[in-house]
Amino acid sequence: MAIGMTLKMALNAPVSDLAKSEPVCVLIGGGHAHVAVLADWIRRGLPSGEGNRARVRPTLLTPHPTLRYSGMVPGWISGEHPADAGLVDLVALANAAGVQLVQDRCVGIDHERRIVKTEAGAQIPFDFASIDTGGVGRARAMLGEDQRLLDIRPIDRFVDQVAQFQPAPGRIAVIGGGAGGVELVFALRNASLFDGAAPDATLVAGAQGILPGFSSGVRGRVTSELAAQAITIIEQDAVLADGVLSAGGQSLEPVDMIIAALGSGAPEWPMASGLDCDTQGFIAVDQYQRSLSHPRIFAAGDVALRTDTQVPHSGVHAVHAGPVLAANLRAVLEGGKPIRSHQPRPASLYLLSTGNGSAIASYGRLSAQGRWVARLKRWIDRRWITSYAHLTRQV
Repeated sequence: MAIGMTLKMALNAPVSDLAKSEPVCVLIGGGHAHVAVLADWIRRGLPSGEGNRARVRPTLLTPHPTLRYSGMVPGWISGEHPADAGLVDLVALANAAGVQLVQDRCVGIDHERRIVKTEAGAQIPFDFASIDTGGVGRARAMLGEDQRLLDIRPIDRFVDQVAQFQPAPGRIAVIGGGAGGVELVFALRNASLFDGAAPDATLVAGAQGILPGFSSGVRGRVTSELAAQAITIIEQDAVLADGVLSAGGQSLEPVDMIIAALGSGAPEWPMASGLDCDTQGFIAVDQYQRSLSHPRIFAAGDVALRTDTQVPHSGVHAVHAGPVLAANLRAVLEGGKPIRSHQPRPASLYLLSTGNGSAIASYGRLSAQGRWVARLKRWIDRRWITSYAHLTRQV
């Protein structure tokens, strides 16, 4: 099937007609794992159908023409690189892979008819589907409404909101003591986006404190660096009520910008569509990233929850799950069974930028700090981004 096939043909063809010749695979979302699937299809060609009947006819459904790599957003804020340095071109990848791209958003799945439903009202048939949409923001659900409040999810909207924020904030509060909150408060303290002096910054880490789950050495380095940069640390839960931000019963006002880095929430449509989910709405998957309730559907990244082992919601694990997902999709599309599983290592490498040209490394109980760590982070980030750009140029 030609890449230039019209959208009308793609969305209106009956499922029964498609199944006779070309197995249909729909990638729902353009997340970290799905770009690895696209890369696999570019390198190795599209999977053949069961018994080599015909090539698989794939579609990528995503609301955005690019994937923004969240790990490079703090570097953009602190002026380390331009905003577009952290973008993966999904349109170019889809074209190179022979995948039709539909720029729209999934709102549900009809499992009986094998139909993916979109926000614009389209219905896309599928034989197999994979979901990698990322999580959703939960700042307002947890804190309430406030015009100063910016949620880091979805990341594209967050970048636009920060870039357009007026007037330039003099005082900023970041809510959340995880790796994302720590990197963002360092970046904002050193922000080159705002006119005038660097803003005053406060990190409201919550009752669990800074970087729960990280080693004492890493927490100590981060705490010392926060103090060195005159960033206030509050290890109490934030409360936002009646236009006042407070923590531990004490007002933090005045505050011009409030950044919520509170982790990922689950979209509503997977549970509403009948997929087996946990109580928070994350899609329950097995060791092969396959839905427990619907084996023709796979899921990876922040939208999924592994039930066989604990895998944190982070870009690190979404990236590692990508090649595994690609292998399993190829296997089932060619009539086989899933063959690979992402098994998290005992420790993962985290590189936390401090916004001033340095960074802090964490690997299990080990930690390090310095400009060389920042150089390593830049090298890893840019290598990941450029690997996909190279793929599109080779086609």
